[in-house]
Amino acid sequence: MKAFLCFISGYLIGSISPSALISKIKNKNLRDNGTGNLGATNVMLNFGKLYGIFVMIFDILKAYITVKVTAYIYPSNNLIPLMAGTAVVIGHIFPFYMKFKGGKGLASFGGLILAYEPMIFLILFIIGISLMLILNYAVFLPVSGALLFPFCLLKNSDFSVFITAVVLGIIVIFAHLENLSNVYNGCAPKIRDYIKNDLFHIANK
Repeated sequence: MKAFLCFISGYLIGSISPSALISKIKNKNLRDNGTGNLGATNVMLNFGKLYGIFVMIFDILKAYITVKVTAYIYPSNNLIPLMAGTAVVIGHIFPFYMKFKGGKGLASFGGLILAYEPMIFLILFIIGISLMLILNYAVFLPVSGALLFPFCLLKNSDFSVFITAVVLGIIVIFAHLENLSNVYNGCAPKIRDYIKNDLFHIANK
């Protein structure tokens, strides 16, 4: 019962969408503009970097705080905090009040790992950033994390924790299938080009 309550609470927290609120205040539908989703990247593209950074921090913290609070309540249980964090990611990607169409879940996924295992977060972040820059597509950051995170937990966790992490990874990859398809079809934006353009604008201000 306690696991179920934590999962439901996590899902409801994950469903809180600052990007949807900003979209409503600004009277601009993010579904029809930019990347078409309710993530920090699209908020940044449509409303500027400050709004995008705010959304990113909010989405990270809602998972981070949920995992930390759950771990504090159940200090001897490794599964329930992970389940609660997974529920936050699910709520972010599939919010019930937006026809189950939310963001991609990267920020919340990162917040979950950071709270659950900070060292694993650091390792996966370095690997993900490296792959993203080498392969030139941003999608390899979340996908690499989703694939590797479960195996990082194998040594010191029981099988139920591993399975929960696998389910979490599958959900994150599913949320990024469109991005992977765009990479495969050669129509995804290249990350190094974006960085060069950003640096060019900064240099010419």
